[in-house]
Amino acid sequence: MKRILVYALMALLGFTACDASNNDGPSPSLNTSFKFTHNWDDEDVSNVDFNTFQFTNENGDVLSIERLRYVISDIVFTGTSGEQLRFNIYNLIDVTNSEGLVYDLPFFIPPGNYANMAFTFGFDNEDNAQNYLDLNAASFNVPESLGGGYHYMQFDGKYLDVNDEAKPFNYHAIRAVDNTGTDLVFPQDTFFTVNLGPISISADAVIEVKANLAEWFRNPNTWNLNELNTVLMPNPEAQIKMYENGQTVFSLGQIVQ
Repeated sequence: MKRILVYALMALLGFTACDASNNDGPSPSLNTSFKFTHNWDDEDVSNVDFNTFQFTNENGDVLSIERLRYVISDIVFTGTSGEQLRFNIYNLIDVTNSEGLVYDLPFFIPPGNYANMAFTFGFDNEDNAQNYLDLNAASFNVPESLGGGYHYMQFDGKYLDVNDEAKPFNYHAIRAVDNTGTDLVFPQDTFFTVNLGPISISADAVIEVKANLAEWFRNPNTWNLNELNTVLMPNPEAQIKMYENGQTVFSLGQIVQ
């Protein structure tokens, strides 16, 4: 993983994101946490809602959720003048086991007005090539035959097929790869940056990041679980569709400070 020392160096150089008015001395540093919440078109979703057929996607497929976990990395705060605070960290959000739903940023940040706050869904290629003992222990790895590295997301459950029979789906997001030839081919990157927009921080803050799970199945690609359900990891076209659908999943929720 790229070194977290980037933050310390920027702090020493005097990073300032707050408005200069009413500022007579050095800005205090604040604790910031991220709270990840999940919904299906504004209906709250947690692990208590798992294993029951209560969700209907854009295609009309009725489904249940059995496992959901994904990784985010590289949190970036961009100041109003374009200066950036980059935190080269990662967090595994495991909804199934209610782990990682709250992430405390390991560094303080200065208060102020920020033009944008962003993070990476999954890992960029440099980070994905690193070795993470906790992710190894969680069996979050991708086989070397599919390029190695780590999953970006594991979203598993069941759906009712055209015969109203329960069938499994494994909506697993990884780096898109074509492994049908002698050498692995990576057609395009499928990690992506989530821009949450402007934010003002004046005190210790808990920032809610909302994930609308219904978006994984509809925008811009209407997902038919009768056609795309399992064995999606070696399917680069499916991975690119997941990348496209993921662009509208996350949004900024409440900020408590």
